[in-house]
Amino acid sequence: MKVVLLEDVKGKGKKGDIIKVADGYGRNYLIARGLAAEPTAQLQNDFSGMKSSEQYKVDTETAEAQQNAEKLSGKTFEMSVKGGESGKLFGAITSKEIAELIRQKTGVVVDKKKVEVQTIKSFGSYEATVRLYKGISAKVNINVIKEN
Repeated sequence: MKVVLLEDVKGKGKKGDIIKVADGYGRNYLIARGLAAEPTAQLQNDFSGMKSSEQYKVDTETAEAQQNAEKLSGKTFEMSVKGGESGKLFGAITSKEIAELIRQKTGVVVDKKKVEVQTIKSFGSYEATVRLYKGISAKVNINVIKEN
């Protein structure tokens, strides 16, 4: 018996897949629990439309992330912060502050959780990696200078 999965079923397939299963398993378990339905032309058409719209969304997000990566790659951002005479900062610079600096300077909105940087507790130059999308990231330089 062939069925169209309406939900992800572990070990069988993902939502929208057409799979072949035993008659009893299909009728008594999958269809009875609402996990699957018999494949009709309308159902198959609905799932193909959903898959194409999901693919379009992924493609547009990837293209946008690629453009943002090109904007950010190799850029240097300066931060002026208060610090002591010994070269240490009063506190530390967090990924949230770096994400906000990138947003102010370039207009690219970056989630603070996507900024990977070592702990910055002294003046100097640091490298940060900004993850924009699956497999797409950009490296930026952060120069920490003393505030006057």
